Amino acid sequence: MLPPRFADLKREIAESYPDFERRVTDAWAEIIQQLKVTSEVVKREGSDYIPQVQFKELHNLSEETLQRIRRVGSVVIKDVVDDADAIAWKKSLDEFVSANPGVQGSPANNKQFFELYWTKAQVQARSHSNVLATTVWLNNIYHTKGDKEGVDLSVPLSYADRYRIRHPGGDWSGFPPHIDSGSIERWEDPDFRRCFTDILQGNWRLHDPYELDGRLKARRTVYGRSERSSLFRTFQGWLSMSETGPTQGTLRVFPDLGLSNAYIILRPFFRHLVDPESPEIYDPKNWSFDISTPDFPGIYAGAQGYNGPHPSSFTHPHLRLKETMTSVPKVSPGDMVFWHCDVVHSVEREHTGLEDSAVMYIPAVPLTPQNEKYVERQKETFLKGLSPPDFPRAGGESEFVGVGGVADILTPVGRRAMGFA
Repeated sequence: MLPPRFADLKREIAESYPDFERRVTDAWAEIIQQLKVTSEVVKREGSDYIPQVQFKELHNLSEETLQRIRRVGSVVIKDVVDDADAIAWKKSLDEFVSANPGVQGSPANNKQFFELYWTKAQVQARSHSNVLATTVWLNNIYHTKGDKEGVDLSVPLSYADRYRIRHPGGDWSGFPPHIDSGSIERWEDPDFRRCFTDILQGNWRLHDPYELDGRLKARRTVYGRSERSSLFRTFQGWLSMSETGPTQGTLRVFPDLGLSNAYIILRPFFRHLVDPESPEIYDPKNWSFDISTPDFPGIYAGAQGYNGPHPSSFTHPHLRLKETMTSVPKVSPGDMVFWHCDVVHSVEREHTGLEDSAVMYIPAVPLTPQNEKYVERQKETFLKGLSPPDFPRAGGESEFVGVGGVADILTPVGRRAMGFA
C-alpha cells in the first residue's frame, strides 16, 4: 500500500482536467478494445512485428517505415559497426575480466552482468562515429512545440552504462516487464505528467510520445534512487557483440508505445469489479472509475522511493503480457537495438542457445541543459575511474589493469559527447 498522500495526488489530477471522470472512462473502454485487437496482431506476427532497418539506409526510409518505428517504439538497426570490431570488443571485455578478478558482477559465482563502465572497449564503442550518428538519427525522431533553448537533437551525448555477456542456460528472473526512467514521477512530477496530457484529457489517440515538451525538465528521480537514469534518453539501446536471437536471452518489448502509455497512465484511476483471474476481467464493464485509494498498480515502495512501473498480468491484465511481450529479431555482431524510454521491456528468462549473448548498453542522448550538466559530472567520474553519477559508488575501476582513458575516445564527436568540448 502506498502512502495516503497518493490518493490526494489522484484527486489533484482529476480536478486538473475538465470532465475528467467521463472523458477517461470513455477512453479506458476504447483503449481496452484496441489492446485486444493489437494483441492478436502481435501474437500472430511475433518478432517480425518489430522493424528492422540498415544503418546505411537510415536517411532514406519510407514514411511508412518511419511511422511503424514510431508506433512500435523499438527498432533493430543492422550493421552499425563492422562485425570484426564488435567481436574484438567482446574479446577485449573477456580479457579485461580475466585480468581483473576483482571486477564486480552478477551472479557472484558466475559473473555475466558487469558493474563496469570505463573499459577501453566501452569507451571506444560509445565514441564510434556510426554509433553516435545512429543516436543522432533517433534523437531527431523527437520534436517540440515549446522552448528549444539549449537543446540540439543533432549533438549526441554519451551516457556510460554497463554490459552483459550472458552464458547459455541459467534463469534470469530479475528483469521482468518494466519501464525505466521514472516511476511514480510520471504522475507526481508536473513536468513529467505534461508528457501525458492528451491521455489524461481522454484524447489518448492524440498522445505523441515524441513531443519533447515536458520531458526536458521532467524529474525522473525525485527520491534519489540509484541505478535510475536522471538524464533524458530518447531511446535506450544496446550494441550486440554476438549473434543472438529469440529464446537466446535477448530483449523483449511490448510493441505499441502509444497504446501502452495510454493504458498504464490511466490504470491507477480504475479498479476491477471481478476476480482478476476471471475471464470477465477483460470486459470494460467490469471496471469502475475510482480515485479513493492511493494505489498506483505496478508502482512499489522501495528502500529509495518507488520502483516501477512493473506491469504484470495481475496489475495490467489487458496488456496480455504473456502473449504480447515480443522478442527482438535475430541480431549479429555490430547490430544495435533501441527502444523508446517509455517502452515496456524485459529480458528473456532462459538462454537456450549455444553461445554467449553479449551486448553493451548504449542509449541515444541529445544535448539538453539537463543532460549536459549530467555529462559534466560523468566526465569527472571517468577521469577518476569511478562509477558514473547514476550508479552505486561501489569500488571503482581506476586500479584495474587495462582500464580505458581519454586516449581511447575514437572521434572528435565522441570527445564532445563525453564533455571534452
